[in-house]
Amino acid sequence: MNKSVYNHQDNLLAGSIKLEKQVAAFYDILCDIYGAERVVLKANKLEALELIRSGQLAERVLGLQKLVFEDPTLDRLPDEAEIPEVLAELEAAIADVVAHRALEDRLERLIAEKMQEKHEEYFREVKMQVLRETGGVENAQTLKKLALLEVMDNIQLSRQLTEVLRPSSLADIVGQKQAVTALVSKLLSPYPQHMILYGPPGVGKTTAARLALEAVKSMPGAPFDARAPFVEVDGTTLRWDPRDITNPLLGSVHDPIYQGAKRDLADTGVPEPKLGLVSEAHGGILFIDEIGEMDPLLLNKLLKVLEDKRVYFESSYYDPEDENVPRYIRKIFEEGVPADFVLIGATTREPEYLNPALRSRCAEIFFEPLTPQDIQAIVKQAAAKLQVRMDKEVPQIISSYTIEGRKANNILADAYGLALYQKRAKKGRGPLKITKEHVYQVVQMARLHPHTVYRSSQPEVGRLFGLGVSGFVGSVIEIEAVALPAREKGKGKLRFNETAGSMARDSVFNAASVVRKMLGEELEDYDLHINVVGGGNIDGPSAGVAICLTILSAISGTPLAQDVAVTGELSIQGKIKPVGGIVEKIYGAKQAGMKKVLVPKDNEKDVPLDLEGIEVKAVSRIEEAFREVIAGDGGQETRQIS
Repeated sequence: MNKSVYNHQDNLLAGSIKLEKQVAAFYDILCDIYGAERVVLKANKLEALELIRSGQLAERVLGLQKLVFEDPTLDRLPDEAEIPEVLAELEAAIADVVAHRALEDRLERLIAEKMQEKHEEYFREVKMQVLRETGGVENAQTLKKLALLEVMDNIQLSRQLTEVLRPSSLADIVGQKQAVTALVSKLLSPYPQHMILYGPPGVGKTTAARLALEAVKSMPGAPFDARAPFVEVDGTTLRWDPRDITNPLLGSVHDPIYQGAKRDLADTGVPEPKLGLVSEAHGGILFIDEIGEMDPLLLNKLLKVLEDKRVYFESSYYDPEDENVPRYIRKIFEEGVPADFVLIGATTREPEYLNPALRSRCAEIFFEPLTPQDIQAIVKQAAAKLQVRMDKEVPQIISSYTIEGRKANNILADAYGLALYQKRAKKGRGPLKITKEHVYQVVQMARLHPHTVYRSSQPEVGRLFGLGVSGFVGSVIEIEAVALPAREKGKGKLRFNETAGSMARDSVFNAASVVRKMLGEELEDYDLHINVVGGGNIDGPSAGVAICLTILSAISGTPLAQDVAVTGELSIQGKIKPVGGIVEKIYGAKQAGMKKVLVPKDNEKDVPLDLEGIEVKAVSRIEEAFREVIAGDGGQETRQIS
């Protein structure tokens, strides 16, 4: 019991000594701030001199309160239990005094330095200037937000998988050898050309342009130096104001009244030019993705910049006689801003949909659709970068679900993540492996469907495949026909998909004339029903030959091969006219599993030279095409066709 009392007394004594030291420290701080003499004078004035010299802790604390708060009316001695709380209040007040004093000392030092340079009559102006320089625009809120941004900068996830799988050199771009060669050669020339890159999405247009610039910069004699920028923008997101209030592409002028400008410019009413992307791309490349979606008026303004190689600004607030206008702003308004760059636009649209003025100023490069073999090569390349093993069937499976390189990488990346998750969930060991089950699970979750293989070894009557193109992607069009004897001779009816479009309907009428000429029979003697499976709109005459061959087969009973696709416009003389999109149509037929494609004779030069895996036959007349699509000997009951 006595030992507990002694311990309690020791604790009280230790606490009292600690408070004494704290009070003494506060007095030392006040002496450092004001000086010992000034503290004594101030204590005498505040009736605290006897208190600060007292040997009682409570009285010294009261004297400290009078000094710090400068209040002579304070007369209540704090209790021993209240002293820590009072000292905490005094500590906060002394901290404010110290901070205020430090700020005053700093200001006085800066003012003294300024006063050595200027006359005494500018004392007040100098003091205000120092206050602005020291205070600035920063405050607790802005500094807190700055600190938050710095913390956010330090928080980063690992690299995105798309960055890892993105081609790092031109050699990594698959299936675009000719397009890449054309792109690099046009950039390496002493007179580099503006270019438009056509092609389906996900084949590497943007990546090829970026890597081509990097490759050219390292070649001797290139017009681009090592600092040449690559500025990329999406044409679908470019928004601007016709009054040039804002224009991120070309630049704009901010008036000092309504839009505001820098403080020193706004005070004098000087307009402030804001440079656009064309100036940022000076000396390099301006890449506009989906350039076909740009606003036509903005595109015309861009064409003017391409001709002048400068951007000019105007503003009703600009006064060339104003002495407050900085020299760089005067130079911008009077001489313009350099904008000498190479424009590269990319689009998935057909050339005829683009502005003719743009096309006349640009070289045109066409990127090929990716074949299943190309997709498989991309998948294998991505797996090597991920350093992961996979089943040998995985590349083939992925190639059956997409014709886009980007989509193929995404499927593989999802399968990689799924395999990694399952391995860690099961705490498995050994190297990671992507199986075909992982891929099937990914495509099922993404609701993807494999490309339909239309090819069949069984001949059919009244059924054939045409070819179409949409967005540089070829596809197979299934066309079927049924011919039945009319109930009354000469009163047969013709039925055709209304949704197929007027061009396809005209092709039916042309085909009817050719069939009548070849068979020597009136189509009015038959009820003829022609169907474009799927109900798609055929915008063009290229299905004419396929429609005619289908009608011939239906009326004559001739079975047609189901591994042949046909394209071409049919004239009423039976001639097969050239059409567009031959390369894309051949790739589409190959994707659908066709073994042979018939193309117009005049399109023979458009067939790729290094084509593998499919036969291409050029025909000039409908009779020749019909012989090519007949299955075997045409059957025993096939009607003789002249």
